[in-house]
Amino acid sequence: MPTSHDLAIPLGHARMLFAMLSTPKLRRGLAQLLAGDGPSEDPAVRGPLSRLGWLASDGEADVATLREITEALGVMRSDEAILAAGRLEGIPVKTEESRAVSSRIAQIVFERVGSELTLTEGELNAAIAMFAADVALVRRDAVDAGVLTRSADGAAYRLTAE
Repeated sequence: MPTSHDLAIPLGHARMLFAMLSTPKLRRGLAQLLAGDGPSEDPAVRGPLSRLGWLASDGEADVATLREITEALGVMRSDEAILAAGRLEGIPVKTEESRAVSSRIAQIVFERVGSELTLTEGELNAAIAMFAADVALVRRDAVDAGVLTRSADGAAYRLTAE
């Protein structure tokens, strides 16, 4: 199974391709190149397309690299993604982004253990630690965002009913 480092490069290639596909000018330039019509004369198109490491300037694709990207995307869509991706060593600094990431982590934890369960703080901490290094921040953000409910004594947590 690939490690998070093994996934970084092919996932970066996939992100770059999708970013380019979202821009009409780059999408047309890519189509032109793939059709064998050569690279665009426009430097604003030629420059970004030259960064696609799997695509030669003559429009030929590096099939081995494309297979690697496909495998990485397959891993990220599988149940084994969490094992391959590793845990977050940092949470976004902005409050709304931090709460969004923390809320999703809390939801994933309860999806896996059972959304109807109540977890002790220790159980929740252990589950969150599989996803993020800063367990207390994730737990606190998820409570502040209203995704988790904490008991009055702070010893137990539940997923907030939707």
